[in-house]
Amino acid sequence: MHRRTEALYALGFLAPYLSVLGVFFLYAFLRTVYFSFTQYDLFHAPEWVGFQNYAALFREDLFLRALRNTLFYSFFVTVVQTFLALVLAAILNTKIRGVTFFRTVYYLPSILSSAAATLIFIWVFQRRGFLNYALGWLEAHAPILLTFLGLFLLFQLVQVAWERRLGLPVHLFDPALATASLVLALALTWFLVALGVLAPREGIEVKTVWLNTRREWLGVPIPLWSIIIMNIYTTIPTFMLIFLAGLQDIPKTIYEAAAIDGATPVQQFFKITVPLLRPVIFLVVTMSLIGTLQLFDQVALIGNAAPLESTITLAYYVYNSVFPSGATPKVGFGAGAALVLALLTLAVVLLQRRFGISERGY
Repeated sequence: MHRRTEALYALGFLAPYLSVLGVFFLYAFLRTVYFSFTQYDLFHAPEWVGFQNYAALFREDLFLRALRNTLFYSFFVTVVQTFLALVLAAILNTKIRGVTFFRTVYYLPSILSSAAATLIFIWVFQRRGFLNYALGWLEAHAPILLTFLGLFLLFQLVQVAWERRLGLPVHLFDPALATASLVLALALTWFLVALGVLAPREGIEVKTVWLNTRREWLGVPIPLWSIIIMNIYTTIPTFMLIFLAGLQDIPKTIYEAAAIDGATPVQQFFKITVPLLRPVIFLVVTMSLIGTLQLFDQVALIGNAAPLESTITLAYYVYNSVFPSGATPKVGFGAGAALVLALLTLAVVLLQRRFGISERGY
């Protein structure tokens, strides 16, 4: 009797969650499976057509374009943002002055809503937006920047060679020597600019079209590259925070022992940090794969600012099939594409777990 009462209490507490799960997941999933085998336009009764929707999907250019965009976007963004987030977390896990300030600054992009960030980036990617202005400024000042960089490397190499000749074990980028090289390079560059030997180039203006174009770079539409840049910038801080939490659990004594054995910071990163963070890396990669495969909001918010075939993904294809603008809804097509997306997400995650980084610790 007592156990039956406990079971009733447990069922009562679980009932709200199970109801939501049953209505918005199980029922919706079963309806999607059914609609994927029918021809349905929201206005007439569904007509059973078997596998015709699936066969037609893989003959349609727009669906194949969405599939290709989704796969490339997911792979590229996952690799780049995971690596950069891990590097940033490793840097911010060190004892540097002002680390709290830098952690706050780097995390700021993730508190922006996706809609606000997308609208900001639409302005950034305009023909006369911030990105083209920044690229134009860099191109105009390239002679000065390259001269400064060359002088910095020259002073650094001379100082390192001099110290090593005296028998002192200094690294190539020793912080104290790098600071002296930086000051000397800045002073000499400023002197050359003041004398008129160096000057910014005139008439440099970058007019790259980032959104409203069908041009491609490396076989990928330029508007999709714009979304890739935007997503990497806004997602890195969240994953950086997860990596930072994982780094806090690695005992400092391991790094101290490695340092005593002569391991460099780079060797410590690849031989200690990366292996011990494998469960965290698995979590981040899995979250990133699922999130990128379901990309929708940025594509929807960019809308007519870019050609549809340049930015379309599978998630947006599903929406566009069911709720097309000024056309008859194709619910069967959309349901079939949704199931393809679900199976693709499951397959990619399982393949990543089987052949990629697993959740098992080192």
